[in-house]
Amino acid sequence: MQKYEWKPIEPLSEAERSIDLGAMRPIYETWHTSRENLKSSSPASLKEFTQRLVRRMSIETGILERLYDLDRGTTEALVAHGFVEELVSRSSTDIEPSRLIDILQDQEAAIQLVMDCVSGNRPLSKSVIHDLHAILTRHQDTTIASDQFGNRREIPLLKGKFKEHPNNPKRMDGSSHEYCPPIHVESEIENLLAWLADYTADDPVIVATWLHHRFTQIHPYQDGNGRVARALTTLVLLKAELLPLVIDRDLRTDYIKALETSDAGDLSALASIFARLERTAIMQALSVDVDAEISHQRTLTSAVIESLAQKFGRRREAKHAELRSVNSLAVALRIRARRQLEQAFTQLKDPLSEMAEPQINIADGGPDRGNAHWYRFEVGQSAVKAGKFANFSEAHYFVKASIRVELERLVFVSSFHHVGRELSGIMEATAFSRLESYEESDDRDFASQDFFVCSLEPFVFTYKTAENDIIDSFSRWLDAAVAVAFKEYGDRL
Repeated sequence: MQKYEWKPIEPLSEAERSIDLGAMRPIYETWHTSRENLKSSSPASLKEFTQRLVRRMSIETGILERLYDLDRGTTEALVAHGFVEELVSRSSTDIEPSRLIDILQDQEAAIQLVMDCVSGNRPLSKSVIHDLHAILTRHQDTTIASDQFGNRREIPLLKGKFKEHPNNPKRMDGSSHEYCPPIHVESEIENLLAWLADYTADDPVIVATWLHHRFTQIHPYQDGNGRVARALTTLVLLKAELLPLVIDRDLRTDYIKALETSDAGDLSALASIFARLERTAIMQALSVDVDAEISHQRTLTSAVIESLAQKFGRRREAKHAELRSVNSLAVALRIRARRQLEQAFTQLKDPLSEMAEPQINIADGGPDRGNAHWYRFEVGQSAVKAGKFANFSEAHYFVKASIRVELERLVFVSSFHHVGRELSGIMEATAFSRLESYEESDDRDFASQDFFVCSLEPFVFTYKTAENDIIDSFSRWLDAAVAVAFKEYGDRL
């Protein structure tokens, strides 16, 4: 029987600092600028988006802990309208609706405490952590503990107080996981906080990942540690002026597996999940609807208004030109994508030649090619499903590669487009494919087609991103997307 033995937590290492997050720094910087613009142009929309994000996080954190289950429809209703008991039917959850609402309100209150700490510049301390735990477990009176003989029994849950009994869970395979013994919890938390205070200049997603993992290594409370850890993660990100992470129920398996690999000394999987979720949250925030009306001062004379409009217009044009410089990077990535696709499709040609002579075609797209409108529907629909807005009032680029063998054709497209309802200087690359079947070999019209997304997540870059910083990660991203397309095409043949 395997056993994970507890060992004291360690500070952030240089290896952990160097984890590749896909050039997140330019995304942070660009988001900070866009966030200020949103706060000015659409404060109500930004506030509502953040509130919905907090409500979604409050729901999902309890589902991850198996405190309750809740169907998707009710989840969306609660996210949209708030934690109202009338929105919850008895059949939509596995606990009493009134108890569910109590727990959700506790979890929302904990995130509100985190936000209050950030806005009030209150430093993270042991008392803040105790307050978070007390709020999160307000409606949980008992938990399970094991005595020295390994017998499990129900005990009162200490709220806002460190554990007094070991809380070492047994896994499905019979192995055990040893967390910090109660006698060492106090000193371990003190080390955690002391080290954290020194990491203000480090990448916030890396720091949030480190804090989350080390806190779960300690497991300082009898129960509720995962909920507290995710709240602390949010605190680190909000202090860095980023957005809360929503670890969805669908990510539970990957999330737990990433925590286990972190226990083995490798934080990269967990950091990658956190980076991906942060990118997604930023893309969705940039896609909120702007306020329909903007108030204007009416006391100025029309001449002054016109003068100011011209002045600010020139400034805006200069800023927009800077933001649109991201288009140059998109063109550079399009060139790299074409080269990589030419190589990949040429390699595919040899094994397929045994069936028939493959027909390969590769083409560029964009405003410089006069076909920037191609594939907007597919890209737009994919963006909507991900809660984002693909901005086609700005430049859109793509590379299309196709291969046909007899009656079956694969069309692979990598799109480079702006994200957000207003110009933000942020673009993403996505990849999708169509499998087309023909009735006759010489028929120009295909009889059926299947559309599918090839990239699990977009590749994000900004006007502040340096090409050399993302060459390797973009190549790996595109290679993974092409592999998905080739696998589907091979299954069809």
